[in-house]
Amino acid sequence: MEREGRRDINTIVKDKEKEQEFLEEADKLKGVIEIINREILNYVKKRKDVSKYIVEARKKNIEQFEDDEDKIIEYFDHERYVKEETFRIIDKRLKEFTVLLSSPYFGRVDFNDEEYGEDRIYIGRFGITVEGSFAPLIVDWRAPVASLFYTASLGSAKYASPEGDVAVDILKKRQYVIKKGDLKGLFDSEVDVKDDILQMVLSENSGSKLRDIVMTIQAEQDKIIRQPRNKIVVVNGTAGSGKTTIALHRVAYLLYNYRKVLQDKVLILGPNQIFMEYIKEVLPTLGEEGISQETFVDFALDMLDLDTGDIMSTKNYMEFILSGNKEFIEQTRHKLSDDYIKELDQILKALNSRYEKGMSSVNYYDKEVISEAEIKELFNKYYKDMPLYRRNKKIKRIIFAKLKDARDERVRAIEKEYKELIKSSTEEELKLNRNQMAYKRKLKIREAVEMVMKIKKELTFLNKEDVLEVYKTINGEKMYTVDDLAPLLYLRIKLEGIKMKREIKHVVIDEAQDYSKLQFIVIKEITKCLGMTVVGDSNQRLIPLASDKVPMEELLQVFNEMEGELFKLNKSYRSTAEIMKYANKFLNNEGIVPLVRKGEKVEKIAVESDEKFASIVEEQIINMKNSGLETIGIICRNIDETKHFGNVLKNVQYVKVIDRENLIYSGGEVVIPSYLAKGLEFDGVIMVNTGKYDEEDKVSYVMATRALHKLCDVYINYSWDEIMS
Repeated sequence: MEREGRRDINTIVKDKEKEQEFLEEADKLKGVIEIINREILNYVKKRKDVSKYIVEARKKNIEQFEDDEDKIIEYFDHERYVKEETFRIIDKRLKEFTVLLSSPYFGRVDFNDEEYGEDRIYIGRFGITVEGSFAPLIVDWRAPVASLFYTASLGSAKYASPEGDVAVDILKKRQYVIKKGDLKGLFDSEVDVKDDILQMVLSENSGSKLRDIVMTIQAEQDKIIRQPRNKIVVVNGTAGSGKTTIALHRVAYLLYNYRKVLQDKVLILGPNQIFMEYIKEVLPTLGEEGISQETFVDFALDMLDLDTGDIMSTKNYMEFILSGNKEFIEQTRHKLSDDYIKELDQILKALNSRYEKGMSSVNYYDKEVISEAEIKELFNKYYKDMPLYRRNKKIKRIIFAKLKDARDERVRAIEKEYKELIKSSTEEELKLNRNQMAYKRKLKIREAVEMVMKIKKELTFLNKEDVLEVYKTINGEKMYTVDDLAPLLYLRIKLEGIKMKREIKHVVIDEAQDYSKLQFIVIKEITKCLGMTVVGDSNQRLIPLASDKVPMEELLQVFNEMEGELFKLNKSYRSTAEIMKYANKFLNNEGIVPLVRKGEKVEKIAVESDEKFASIVEEQIINMKNSGLETIGIICRNIDETKHFGNVLKNVQYVKVIDRENLIYSGGEVVIPSYLAKGLEFDGVIMVNTGKYDEEDKVSYVMATRALHKLCDVYINYSWDEIMS
């Protein structure tokens, strides 16, 4: 009884202490919001002053020099450029302050620094240091010291500063739930302060766009985000491990810490436009806009004499693969193999040999302008590191220059001979023969010029063959697929060289499990970047390979001259334990993915007709919506199923059918094929199981792992394709 009494007293004391801490934190929050409001007013005034200056300066320049366009252009001088850049920075900060008003910070770390003693920092989406103050009011989550918040436990830790690693002792970590400027809750932990918040966030609905995870970044994710910029970072993570968000947060981190180097020089490559639209709002919420995002197809076509109409669509490409077209699959395997790269190298070697064999001395009349040995020395020694066609172009210029010199020398000799003939002739001879002498002189000069033209035409070994024609030697007249773009770029790099229109210093590749080795090689060759962030899930590769190894996993061996590291993420944060357990049965590798939260049991329902299918799916959609789920994906294996079942459902329930990669996913209920759903997530998913695949099937794994909270597997127990026919 005495012990229970003590326990009750201790509980009361702890509750009072927590209540007091909550009130103190609420007062702290109130004070911070007041400071942010003052900063907003201050920046509004700054923006107004700068706007006034810009408007008046423009007006003054236009009025003063209205008749002098050059003077008006001079308006864009350094001083005014600085003013306009200042306006942009002020406007950006104002947007950040407005965001912070609703939730200024989400975390706090108390730590002991051996040099400076105890310190406390509050961490938010953006940082604030009030003018005149040296200590930050709020530390940006991307700042080096903020990494202390994302470590897994209290105690000894370190963070990377410009002067080197700083060792500290973490005393406390606290996380806040702040909404619309009000403190709703706070959590302390000796292990991982983010667990409670993480559960809360994961239980929320997904929405039609991917969201940032600054509040819930896990230690393993934070480690990847903060890797050095000049490094090949490869992330092979299971479905729902946060690969895409890690990659986007890494971009935000790199831009924050290396803005001068990387501004406007980051390229993000994604699988399709649906995916690009889905992720496009993450970086703006982190304060970064204007990042170049495109597909590999767009990237490649920008440097080839082709357009999208020349390339097989993703839809048709995937349909050939999913339908089991043996000839197409075998062709695909071959084009993605190391043997195909060897074939390309053999073509290049043969071209190189052909040009070299065609080389011979160049003679102008009886004079050797350049010897065969000299040409081969230029080809094999001085310019050997140049792409083949550029090498030939360089040699051509040298030969043509030497021919010009020889021609000019001959013309001078003709002129000299003519002048001497005139000088040695009598007046009578000149009267009779001057016109004929001049005509012969002109004829000889024309002959000298024509001889040069004739020799140039005969130098066929210097002519270049179109890259597309060269590629036909192994591809024939077959329609190009995405698998032909990397080989075409490779040939163009080796034959002509490629210079990008813009400078790229860091490349992010998402859904990288679908990339070939050659794709990685050409991206690296073309961009010349020293840093890459490559993320994907080898279990979600649907495109067949000649070997068991997904190229992404061997990327560090491909770029072995560069620093690199492979990270494996096995923990899924997207789906419930029940969904992941169900999805894992479709994999043929060992190990169940660790899970973080419980949910509803996965339902498996068999239907015997289209009418029954429509009825069951309608019932599932209604139940999901009634339970608060907002985004629902009815995921089919291929496009035929998508169109068929989309039409079946339209009779009873409004659904949007996404059957092309350029359509935009805007939430609600959609019917979509598996390969266009990759990378997306839905609150609820209805898998359409037509029984055309084995239990161990990556397509089914992709379909199942799109679900966050609810999964239903609807088995089609009838021949729906007969109905279609």
